[in-house]
Parts: sequence; C-alpha cells; structure tokens
Amino acid sequence: MIRSENVTKQYGAKVALGGINMNIPKGSIYGLLGPNGAGKTSFIRIMNQITAPDSGNVYFGHRELEPSDIARIGYLPEERGLYKKMKVGEQVLYLAKLKGLSAAEAKSRAKEWFIRLEMESFWENKVEDLSKGMAQKVQFVTTVLHKPELLIFDEPFTGFDPINTNLIKKEIKRLNKEGATVIFSTHRMESVEEICDYIGLINYGEVMVEGPLLDIRRHYMNGTYAFTTKTEQPFTGMNILSRDHQHTGHTITIKSDQYPRDIIQQLADSNE
Repeated sequence: MIRSENVTKQYGAKVALGGINMNIPKGSIYGLLGPNGAGKTSFIRIMNQITAPDSGNVYFGHRELEPSDIARIGYLPEERGLYKKMKVGEQVLYLAKLKGLSAAEAKSRAKEWFIRLEMESFWENKVEDLSKGMAQKVQFVTTVLHKPELLIFDEPFTGFDPINTNLIKKEIKRLNKEGATVIFSTHRMESVEEICDYIGLINYGEVMVEGPLLDIRRHYMNGTYAFTTKTEQPFTGMNILSRDHQHTGHTITIKSDQYPRDIIQQLADSNE
C-alpha cells in the first residue's frame, strides 16, 4: 500500500529521517512506533504531502505518491484543529465537502457516525463548547467520513477516557475489516499490541525494526514472564518455571508464547 525508499528529511542541523525504507501492507493495521522526536510525524507529513522529502521516494500502491492521492487518505493529526466558532454539524459537513462529498451524502454519512459514536445530541453545539473527548470524536468523524483507502491516526486516543478509547479502537478495527489500510502512530506499545498486526519502530530517524507483530514478538521476546500475587495461588495448567515466596508477595515465573494480557486472563480463569 505505502512503501518508502531511502526517504530523508532534515531541519537545519537536525536529521529527522535518515534514509528510511518502510513497507506498509495493504489491508494491515500498521503500528508506527517510536519515542517523541523519533521521526514518526515527519514521515507522516511526507505521506500526507504536507512536506516533501529531501531525497528518496514514497509509493502509493505501484506508483509514486501524487497530489491527487490526498483524496484517498484520511489523516487525524496529533495537533487537533477545528474551527471553534462553528457549529459541530456545519463543521463536519464543510470538511466533508472539501473531500468531494455532496451535501446530501455528507449529511447522511455524518448522521450515521454521530449515532454510532453516541454524539448525535451535539450536532448543533459550537465546537468551543465541547469537551476535549467530544471534540476528538468530531475530528475522528471528519477523518473517516469520505471512506479513504488509507487512514493515518497520530496518537488517536489522546484525551479519551477508557470507554471512548475502546469505542474508537472498535471503530478502527471495523474500518480495517471493511478494507481500509490503517497507520497507527503512537509511543504506547500496549495500544499497538492490542490492535495492530504489523509494526515499524523508528528511532533517531532510522527504522530499527519492521514486520509482522507476531514474528517480531517471537524473535525479540523469550516468552518468560513473572507475576506477583499477595497470596499463594495454584495457577493450574501453566508452565511454571519457579516460585518465590517473599514478604512482598508470591512470585511465579512462567514460560508462554501468549500475549501478556492473555496470560493474565488465563491465570485469572485458572484460579476462579
């Protein structure tokens, strides 16, 4: 879907991207990982044609990225931006028209999304009166409304409580199942582990690791985990390597090729 070849970007003396090669498969949910300042946002801005690379190429499908491709992309930036004095519904319809939707089509799709995200009562509110989380929902809708082939979310869960975070995760998964390729940029590994099937790790403007999440996890993790409980538990059905009893609690070390969250659930189930 998206492929980069030796893409570089420099701002003054700072090298943001040092010749990165990335491959984002069509139909994937791709986690773009890295600490703040690693180069993630610089690469995203190049994909969105906000800035151009100093050298190298970005391909959309089998050809180089073109200006017209922007209509095929939905981008939710980390720096949110809505017109505060406009009403929510007017804002959504205005931005949808800029993406090429007719007024009728934009309104129909927007109403569906507002119902799905439990925000229909805010249609007539001004943006400046919204909570941070509700404004986030509005911007999410404007990102996905034109049904883009490629969705790019930069730290999409900032400002959401756990309930709305799970709601947006569910919608991202649904959009992916309907055919959208998703790039999900974050520095939080737990979110990537939950919804992504491919990852790329950038640091200091270089690609450190890239590939299917399960393959990377198996390659870099030895599958050994330690859990501490207040009271001693049998933990039946687990491959237990050791038990350690201290005044701070009871620690077991196990061997497993499962995700940590799945192990925790299995531990809980085994001791009900």
